[in-house]
Amino acid sequence: MNSPSTPIDTPQFKQALSRFPTGVSVITTHQGGDANPAEWGHSFVGLTASSFNSVSLTPPLVVWSLGLNSRTVPSFQKASHYVINVLSDQQLPACQQFAFGQGDRFNGIDYELGVAGLPILKGALAWFECRNRSQYPEGDHIIFVGEVERCGFADGSPLVYQQGGFSSVQKLAG
Repeated sequence: MNSPSTPIDTPQFKQALSRFPTGVSVITTHQGGDANPAEWGHSFVGLTASSFNSVSLTPPLVVWSLGLNSRTVPSFQKASHYVINVLSDQQLPACQQFAFGQGDRFNGIDYELGVAGLPILKGALAWFECRNRSQYPEGDHIIFVGEVERCGFADGSPLVYQQGGFSSVQKLAG
């Protein structure tokens, strides 16, 4: 373990961050910006993210971030709405498809359209239809704050990411 006075370097910072387990989500919206529907194979964009968290109950606000080098940045910056789908531990294939898939990432993914006309993934543990309330560029990411207009949830266990791998969680007796 390094002392608190040791300067931060990127590999050390990443290793320290990896110790914190996070839930995994797929965030969806309409294509926007300079996106070409023929190139994407679909009129929607979606990506896997582990940066989702709550901010406020009144008003209902959530936060997530997106790397500036993501090709989906223009779509999410210009979108009026997006959906955050919290994945269950049964949705690892969807997680991987939205993280690494080429072309139509929605191919073979079962979803229904929410009120805003955006994909809500079937089997998601929870979902949040959000108005794109504000954006803040910070470092190498953009922080998005969404105002939740509708949400839903199901029973199950979350898909969790920690130390470079995926797992589920079990409740501890106590």
